[in-house]
Amino acid sequence: MPRAYWKGTLKLSLVTCPVALYPATTSSEKTRFHMINAETGNRLKQQMIDEGTGDVVEKDQKARGYEVRKGKYIEIEKDEFEAVQIESTHTIDIDSFVPADEIDQRYLDRPYYIVPDGKAGTDAFAVIRDAMKDKGRVALGRIVLTNREHVLAIEPLGKGLLATTLRYPYELRDADEYFDGIKSPKISKDMIELAGHILDTKAAHFDPKKFKDEYETALKALVKRKASGKSIKLPEPEEKESNVVSLMDALKQSLEGGKSSAETGKAHSRRKASRSSARTSTKARRSNARQRKAG
Repeated sequence: MPRAYWKGTLKLSLVTCPVALYPATTSSEKTRFHMINAETGNRLKQQMIDEGTGDVVEKDQKARGYEVRKGKYIEIEKDEFEAVQIESTHTIDIDSFVPADEIDQRYLDRPYYIVPDGKAGTDAFAVIRDAMKDKGRVALGRIVLTNREHVLAIEPLGKGLLATTLRYPYELRDADEYFDGIKSPKISKDMIELAGHILDTKAAHFDPKKFKDEYETALKALVKRKASGKSIKLPEPEEKESNVVSLMDALKQSLEGGKSSAETGKAHSRRKASRSSARTSTKARRSNARQRKAG
């Protein structure tokens, strides 16, 4: 198990227990690339350049500034930042318990696992966890991470707890600014019912194991093929199919496709194979014509 991101105490009134916080997500499996010199193959390193003079700025010359107007900055020094930083008490203080369905999904930020840190607080940890299960509530608490105070939404997850940092209201954009311009056309009841039938044909249960990162898979295959010295073939652009103008026709065709998705997939494959065969035949005719002309 990786090292804990944070260690401290989970506190509910006078009930406390030592806990450890672990990131619930990872990006270590994603394919990563480095910037290199295409001529030498050497890796590149970044440098900070003064925008005005073009000179390279050394590490001890770097500072942080706030732009008060275009091109005008005030420098905030290190000890001034320290003056406003919140000192960590290494405690997660639970302030309240709210119904889970009242938490706006837009506020959810980063998930963490909370586990007991040692055997001493296991009983208290279990009491807090099971009480939340019984009441169906989510705890809202406060924690200091990297000198900033964050609000946590804490809920039971298996034998442990899932803590998710929440965004502050100022971090959310107002949805009305984007949705106000959406028109409200009159839609017939038949169309709504047809769309409802399509939804029924695609009804399923949430199963993230079915999520396939096709791009990541393709990247890994690309790197493997390139590393083995094989050439990379660029895919030929697919012909765009004509759009169905009528919304009702689109709904009806979607419903028919939903009833027999396997047949639709086979038909698409046949069309694709036919187009590929036609392109191959055309290329062959052109090649033969060039050879006859050359002869």
